[in-house]
Order: sequence, then structure tokens, then C-alpha cells
Amino acid sequence: MMRYQSPDLEQNSPCSHKDGRPDKPEEACGVFGVYAPGKAVAKLTYFGLYALQHRGQESAGIATFEEDRVYCHKDMGLVSQVFNEDILEELPGYMGIGHTRYSTTGSSLRANAQPAVLDTRLGKLALAHNGNIVNVLDLKEKVSKPDRHFLTTTDSEMIAFAIADEVDGGKNWLDAAVDAFKSCKGAYSLVIGTPEGMIGARDPNGIRPLVIGILEGKKPRYVLSSETCGLDIIGAEYLRDVEPGELVWITESGLSSIHWAEKPERKLCVFEMIYFARPDSVMHDESLYSYRLRLGEELAKESFVSADMVMGVPDSGIPAAIGFSRASDIAYGEGLIKNRYVGRTFIQPTQGMREAGIKMKLNTLKDAIANKRVIIVDDSIVRGTTSRKIVGALRDAGAAEVHMRISSPPVTHPCFYGIDTDNQDQLIAATKSVKEIEKQIGVDTLAYLSWEGMLKVTNKDTDSFCSACFTGDYPISIPDRMKRSKLMLETTTK
Repeated sequence: MMRYQSPDLEQNSPCSHKDGRPDKPEEACGVFGVYAPGKAVAKLTYFGLYALQHRGQESAGIATFEEDRVYCHKDMGLVSQVFNEDILEELPGYMGIGHTRYSTTGSSLRANAQPAVLDTRLGKLALAHNGNIVNVLDLKEKVSKPDRHFLTTTDSEMIAFAIADEVDGGKNWLDAAVDAFKSCKGAYSLVIGTPEGMIGARDPNGIRPLVIGILEGKKPRYVLSSETCGLDIIGAEYLRDVEPGELVWITESGLSSIHWAEKPERKLCVFEMIYFARPDSVMHDESLYSYRLRLGEELAKESFVSADMVMGVPDSGIPAAIGFSRASDIAYGEGLIKNRYVGRTFIQPTQGMREAGIKMKLNTLKDAIANKRVIIVDDSIVRGTTSRKIVGALRDAGAAEVHMRISSPPVTHPCFYGIDTDNQDQLIAATKSVKEIEKQIGVDTLAYLSWEGMLKVTNKDTDSFCSACFTGDYPISIPDRMKRSKLMLETTTK
């Protein structure tokens, strides 16, 4: 989900640098939907969003359908802050549509919280979106009318209006949705509520994930979620993924499907597997924890260095660190402890506190590190600021040597498909060599996993993933005005 803007408004981009931002690419949002007449759908949706909280912490919202009425509550904050028992009791119905959104700069507004709810000829629709529409300015122009006032500054609202316009032109929900999707270029996994049923859909490349689950009972009921962890928390059984270019239609009659894209070509974001999705979520019939172990094993084969211990940056670097340890026969140990209750705070630390480092979130185990040759494993380096602070903390704790290993290739290009990355000039690997990064972050040695190794250990067709942030090979063409706003270092047009 992105804000539409012209390139000269880049200072308000969700990817603009801001002190205190995580030194990681961040997911835009998570979506969830449940069709379950007779069940407490608001509570089911709440817990689904709770499991997807890692995908977005800025705002959360739930819309429920009851006969011809739609109830909606959304606000800024974590899922547990936006909802309580009383609010959930005020969201009756047989179907729930939920959304949790990642924080962005310049549009941290309640108005941009989802689901987006619009009126149509056939009743209200509620739409939750994960991804990024790259032709959003063209789409906005198409759905603009003299008497239409946009309520948000998101591309998600443009998708909703595109569907509404097709409905108001005389089409049914399914035909309207399919025709609207054909006007959208980019990444989108969608959960859409209508008075007649629930829609789940993915773009023709399936860049962002979306899965289908079943709630057992007298009559099977269906659930849609960005990840399988959203199914697990409510006791739903994973059925399958929504396929690229597929629309699933869930009603009282059950689940049906339309493969609407002429030439779907699977290009799942490989960063979902490396970092974004929870390690207990399932992709390709295995937990992502298993894939991340193999990343670490491959990393050890490619860039072994003699050391006394291997440790991971909590939490996302730990599976790869364990894999590295197994493949290298170097003992795994913990050297960094994460404060798991920090969350996001609106109280900004003083400059002096910032300069003191990252101890609010991570603290060292000095007696485990002192006089040791340490290998520290992380999943990525974006700007390098956090890596430098971690290395400094390990040095202060008495580490004899610090070697950093990264379980993905260098991030050299920004994402246009729903990940909050910096402009290219702020990506350290786009402007510096590995040796230069090594010097800047203060490690004895630095090595990244190769692009080939990252894809090989997926054990899947290596052409079925989007890895544009490592290569600049974008599977969906980027309009020049959007490309200019981020690809500041490119000398050729891709």
C-alpha cells in the first residue's frame, strides 16, 4: 500500500530517511478475511491481525458485514491498542475484513488506515490491500470525477474506486473486480468484502503472499490471510495459496475460483522468505525457518572463517546463524539479548541517548563475548547504521574479532512493490563495495550470501522469485516518474 505522489514530493515519501527508523526494509501491511456465519468474526479477525502484527504497526482496522450493513473500526496503533472487547462487540456480522499497516513518513494519518470502505450500486465494499500499484497516478486519473473526493492518499483507495466504478457501470462483483484488476499494474494481494461474499485476489506475478484456510465445523468456512501464521492462531487449517492472477470467491455456497490473468508468471518476493514473513509461516510446504537454516548453511559454505562462536542478530538472523553453525562446526551461542517489549514508542530519545547506541532494543552478553572471535549473522544490511552499532557493542563487550555474515546478497536497488526501502543513494551497497562497507561498519571481515546461493536453496524454480532489490531486474515495468524518484544512481533505463 503506497501513497500516490509526484516525484517532486519525494521528501514526504514513505521511503525517506528519518532518524530512528529501523535499518531494515519494512513490509507495508498484512491482510486478513474470514467468512464464517454464526461465529464471532470480529474476534477471529482480531486474532488473525494479531498474528500478522509483524507486517505493520502503524494502524489497524476491521470491517464486518451483517446483512446490508457494514460496521468498521480503524485507528492508529497496534492491533491490541486499536481494539478491545467492547469495540469488537460492536462489530457484528458473518464476515470480517482486517488490515494492519506499516508506518510510513508523511502519511501517518487515521484516514489512511484500512480497510477502505466505499458505497456502490450493489452495496458497500471493504478492501484491504498489501502491495504497491506502480501505475497509481494513471489509475487515479481514470477514477477521478468532478464530484469525487478522495478520503485517503493511498493507492488502495484507487483500487477500491476502480472496482466501485465497474459495479456502478452495471457489472456484478466478480466481473467488476476482474476488469478493475486489469487496470492495476504492480503488486497487490487483496481481501475484499461485499454484501454477496468475500474476494481474495493476487496480481499476475503473485509478488505478495495470500493463503486460504478452512475453519472446520458443520459446514466448512473459509479464511484468507497474508501468511499461514494468521490461520494457525484461530485454528484454521491451511488449504492452499491463492495463485498469481487468481480471484477466489467465498460465499455461503463455498469457494470458487477465476483465473483471470492471461499470462500469470509467479514472482514471489524472495525477501518474504528471507526476512518479512514469520519463521513459523509455511511457504512451499515447509516453514520458513527451514529455508532460513539452509541460507545459513549455504552462507557457511561460501564464506567460512575460523572463529570461536556464531551468533545471530535477534530475531531474524537467528535461524541463519544456527544453519551457519551446523555447516561450519563452530559453536552457536547467544551474544545479544533483545528487549521484546520495546515495540514502537512516540517518546523520542534524546540525541545523547541515540549516540549511546541501540541498547534500548539490544544488549550484549559480555561474559559470553569477551575475548572470543565472533561471527555475527544477520539477514540483510540496508543503510549500515544498525550493523555499525551492533559491531561497536560487540567490540565494547570485549570481542577479540568480529566477522559479519549476511544471509542475502547486497541490497542495491529500491523496491516498488510494497516494501518500504530507502532511495538508492541511501542503500549502502549501492554506493560502496563490500570492502568499503566492511570498513564503515567496523568488522574484521564481511561477506554476503551469493544471489545464486540464495535462490538455489529455495529448492524451487529460481525464475519464480522477484529479487529486484538485489539485481535491479524488475518483473513489472516501473513508470519513469516513479523510477526517477528512487533510482537516482542508475545511468541506464532498465
